[in-house]
This record gives sequence, C-alpha cells and structure tokens, in this order.
Amino acid sequence: MRSETAQILVKCLPHHAGLELPSYSSEGAAGMDLPAAVQQDVVLRRGERALIPTGISIGLPSGYEAQIRPRSGLALKHGIGLLNAPGTIDSDYRGEIQIILINLGQESFVVKRGLRIAQMVIAEHVTASFKVVNELDVTLRNDGGFGHTGI
Repeated sequence: MRSETAQILVKCLPHHAGLELPSYSSEGAAGMDLPAAVQQDVVLRRGERALIPTGISIGLPSGYEAQIRPRSGLALKHGIGLLNAPGTIDSDYRGEIQIILINLGQESFVVKRGLRIAQMVIAEHVTASFKVVNELDVTLRNDGGFGHTGI
C-alpha cells in the first residue's frame, strides 16, 4: 500500500493514441513503465543509440522530479540501457518525455510501438544552497575515495 500519492498532470500527444499511460506493474513497484510511442519500428544495431518518444508530457508539482531509469529485463536480456541514466525531468519542464536508448548488446534490437522501454520514478527533492567555509567537519571516512576500503 502506498503511503503518499502525488498527482501528476499528463498531456497525451497525438502519437500516443492507443497506448497506455505510465503505470506500476506491481503493488510494490517504485517505477512506472513508459511505453515507446514510435510510429514504426526502430532498429538499434550494436552500439547505436536513438531518441525514442513516449508521446506524453507531464506537469510535476514544485518540489518533485521524475527520474527516468533503465528497465532491468531489457538490460540483462538484450543489453539495452539509457545513456543518461538516471535522466531527470524537472518540475518546470513541459516538453515530451523522450528516452535515449543505447544498444550495448551483441545483436540488433527492435523497438516496437508500445514496448516498455524505461521506468519513471517520481521523487521529492530539496533545493540546496552553498556556503563557503575554510574547513569541513572530520568524519571516519574523511577524504578516502575510490577503492579506499580495499574491496
């Protein structure tokens, strides 16, 4: 059972006709599946990328973002990922959601109309400001970086 629901306004563009709105595929899912709103099949050969339309625009409330993430099944089975994952849709963006798919697999992959190509997670965020200081507080990790734990 979801503890909180945010109402997201959605505008369906003409090339979205006949497709489903983004939806959760299970009760506990954090991400909603986004379908491809392509008019004809798009073939992604090995190493190629393409901008795939979803046919929707959204209106997020202030203080929210939509994160666009890869689908694990497409990644594992076909090597299909998103180039800018996670992508961020800001609350003031009103253009079409489009997905930059890349084929990192060994075989060509066909994007068909309605194929669930990515997932969208709606998340709250805070606005940050910076304050310049001469020193930062000391932590156990402090400035230990890449691989500093030896694992």
